[in-house]
Amino acid sequence: MTRLPEYRFAGRTAVLTGAASGIGEQLAYGLAFRGSDLVLIDVDEDRLNPVAERIRSAHPALRVETIVADLSDRAAVESVAARVLTEHPAIGLLVNNAGIALGGRFDQVSVEQFEKVMNVNFRAPMLLIHALLPALTATPGGHLVNVSSLFGLIAPPGQTAYSASKFALRGLSESLRSELADRGVGVTTVHPGGIRTRIAESALVGSHVPEEEIEPNRKVFAALLSYPADKAAEQILRAVAKRKARLLIASSAKAPDLLARLLPVGHARIVRALTTASVSRGARPARSVVRR
Repeated sequence: MTRLPEYRFAGRTAVLTGAASGIGEQLAYGLAFRGSDLVLIDVDEDRLNPVAERIRSAHPALRVETIVADLSDRAAVESVAARVLTEHPAIGLLVNNAGIALGGRFDQVSVEQFEKVMNVNFRAPMLLIHALLPALTATPGGHLVNVSSLFGLIAPPGQTAYSASKFALRGLSESLRSELADRGVGVTTVHPGGIRTRIAESALVGSHVPEEEIEPNRKVFAALLSYPADKAAEQILRAVAKRKARLLIASSAKAPDLLARLLPVGHARIVRALTTASVSRGARPARSVVRR
């Protein structure tokens, strides 16, 4: 495979989804610090605008644009891509970071909820890559980042939609890495572990999940999110510079990945036992309250 030189951030345009909070927000700050012009995309206008204003204030020489869009809507994604292509016929970096989670067993989530997760986490990145590829390859040395997940490495119970979307994004990324190398474009697949973001509070809940299970499960999920988002973003940008194919962030991603490699089949039983134990511990206080 073609060996690419280090990625150059300064003087190039980076397109970033999920830029209003968490890893995306920190990536925006890090990209601006490195001299990249920015196209910041998010569904949450109230959070996105302050991020853009902070960057404009700190880096007045940079061009910082915002696009508010619901990436679960195919027409909205296609509109975003058309706008970016029109205004930026050449881009240096595309970061597909936006994502949503959905809790509940497969039989507890609706088809519509499952599709929404797939649309945001997989279809939107696929559509953006497909549409923006001419801009990404217009000048040599471009780069693509797809943020998968720990659940793109292992697939625990209660995460069918999220795992399906993140495994799909991982497969797309790994295949694209081989396809795009000879065109001068690098690809990095990112698998974050428990990063401290808003994903727990914004996660969807399966429409048939019992009410008494929702809050205990949400608390268990939130408790796992402890790794600082700014550190995660810095690792991603360093991986981009070095053209790394794969980045695992935090021990909560590295340990399960090792387990899955050592026990390709047997690790699922261990993950299931650990997940069940965690949820049971989280659910006890809720049951005691109900009894009273």
